[in-house]
Amino acid sequence: MIKAAVIGATGYTGLELIRLSENHPYLEISVITSREKAGKSLKEVFAWSGKYAELVFEEPVVEKIAERVQVAFLCVPSGKAQEMAYSSLQRGVKVIDFSADFRFKNSRSYENTYNIKHNYPELCEKAVYGLTEIFGEKIKKAELVANPGCYPTSVLLPLIPLLKNNLIEKEPIIIDSKSGTSGAGRKAENYYSFCEVNEDFKAYKIASHRHNPEIEEKLNLFSDEQIQTIFTPHLLPINRGIFSTIYVKFKTEAEKIYKFLKEFYKESPFVEIVPIGKIPRIAEVKGTNLCKIGIFEDKKRGWGILVSVIDNLIKGASGQAIQNFNLMFGFPEDTGLPKTPLFV
Repeated sequence: MIKAAVIGATGYTGLELIRLSENHPYLEISVITSREKAGKSLKEVFAWSGKYAELVFEEPVVEKIAERVQVAFLCVPSGKAQEMAYSSLQRGVKVIDFSADFRFKNSRSYENTYNIKHNYPELCEKAVYGLTEIFGEKIKKAELVANPGCYPTSVLLPLIPLLKNNLIEKEPIIIDSKSGTSGAGRKAENYYSFCEVNEDFKAYKIASHRHNPEIEEKLNLFSDEQIQTIFTPHLLPINRGIFSTIYVKFKTEAEKIYKFLKEFYKESPFVEIVPIGKIPRIAEVKGTNLCKIGIFEDKKRGWGILVSVIDNLIKGASGQAIQNFNLMFGFPEDTGLPKTPLFV
């Protein structure tokens, strides 16, 4: 068993990580932290009835935690993970970070995007971006993994193989994404309250969302030209799920795009390329670590259309973190991860 700490365990991603870990044969959650809930158990705070019900929240003191675990999952806001990651690594603990603190190779890009000073730019170079299907070989050797954003996961999985293999034009790339409200975290804000979200549909942070620079940096790794994308996120009146519609210019017909992606992901247990003409649905991936991708072509207007769906809390966060954990510690990447959707 690999003993793990979940730092910041009261948010949606932390709780989802603990829930998924209950069914993992090699991952044992030994430490959970929360400043606000320290001294109380999961059962007391969340009426938890699983095997970790009696686990008690602790203060997030890395020096004490590092003695008892081999890996730390950092489910804390951007800017808060830097010091925790550094201290954990200094004590021989591997780190999987859910924040954006190590997603950018260029720390200046991070600082410009998040308006936060980066105190450990050398760790940005060391960190491996945790998009498992693309960077799996590097993840196997990694000490520090930067778990991707949920929107970027849904966008990069269909785009990177096509861009890398010159099957689409480098511009324009237009990304229209929709997310359930859990993507914003457990916030007590009117904007995300039931009455504000229910019976409504709205765009937000148009031309200014923080995931856009993350998407562009990763696409640039597979292009000899600078990639610029138009990215618009929307808020869906649902709990979880992401639906991304991506508009590109195909360099070949849709059938060849389909066959190529099918072949590219044939060894990937969590990426499914659906038949041409079928539209993947959020309901088909809800509660799973799957990403389903559909391919369409508007021949009359010369556009290719990619549709990608994931569960933002699982493939877009906690499930992908466990997928990365599996590779880091030498287990099959699908160990302990669900593929059967929650239909209700």
